[in-house]
Amino acid sequence: MTKINFSDEYFMRQALNEAQIAFQKDEIPVGAVVVCNKQIISRAHNLTETLNDVTAHAEMLAITAAAEFLGGKYLNECTLYVTLEPCTMCAGALSWSQIGNITFGASDDKRGFLRHTPPIIHPKTIIKKGILELECSDIVKNFFKNKR
Repeated sequence: MTKINFSDEYFMRQALNEAQIAFQKDEIPVGAVVVCNKQIISRAHNLTETLNDVTAHAEMLAITAAAEFLGGKYLNECTLYVTLEPCTMCAGALSWSQIGNITFGASDDKRGFLRHTPPIIHPKTIIKKGILELECSDIVKNFFKNKR
């Protein structure tokens, strides 16, 4: 039997799988998973084009599914793994959810929440960045390269 190493890289690869699904749907390829006690409790990818909804970001969909799974709105025992730094809208929702940890792959120099002060995220949330950064960055770059 193969033992699974539940590392940040493992969960980010799961988020990258979601980003690939978005890419195949001609959505901006961002994927997210929410993990609680080393178990993925929700997965999502961008669906803004499919749903014709500007709020249908991977993070927003993953938050909603995780809260439904847990039966409550607070995700303070959870970690969000997302391939791209969340935007301010998603960061606001993550703050309201009191998510315990946010781990993202690639930074978003144009729309990422870390560009804003005062900080948007809940003060107890731990942020980790740069997990599989190159792979997470490449999928977005390739998507927009194909669009141009």
